[in-house]
Amino acid sequence: MEIRPLSASDVRDTFRSGDPDLERFFSRFAGQNQFRHHLGTTYVAVDTGRILGYVTVAAGQVEAESIREPLRRKLPRYSLPVLRLARLAVDESARSRGLGKALLRFTFTLALQMSRDFGCVGVLVDAKPHAVAFYARYGFETIAPILGAAETRPTPETMFLPLLLIEQASNSSL
Repeated sequence: MEIRPLSASDVRDTFRSGDPDLERFFSRFAGQNQFRHHLGTTYVAVDTGRILGYVTVAAGQVEAESIREPLRRKLPRYSLPVLRLARLAVDESARSRGLGKALLRFTFTLALQMSRDFGCVGVLVDAKPHAVAFYARYGFETIAPILGAAETRPTPETMFLPLLLIEQASNSSL
């Protein structure tokens, strides 16, 4: 299996994660956001030519005040650069094989690279209620609530993982 950037020629409409919102994003908007609007980049996990999972990331920011002490103790008190994990999904056929973990680990590698190249203090994700436990298992913590969330969808929980913990995880087995 390889994880690589989404290609315009990739077949996306056969991907089935069991979540209609994630499937719709991947089939209809991932390419537009990456190739036309340059809003984020989607990376796909491919095995024998079939997409088994994807993760979409974008540059973002977090307000220093929303990070708990002591993590923010040495940080400046203004908006800080982060890698925003926008979407992560695994095809139903590839569940329980560690692919979500592999995609998350890949995201950590991107955050480390971003920290060296441009600056990054961690990874931020708006976790859907059913995914909160998954992210918490890897050290993400809930931070400031989202204001103005749509009532028609479950409110995501904004979670943060500082770069220090990512660096520690990269030096051990995640």
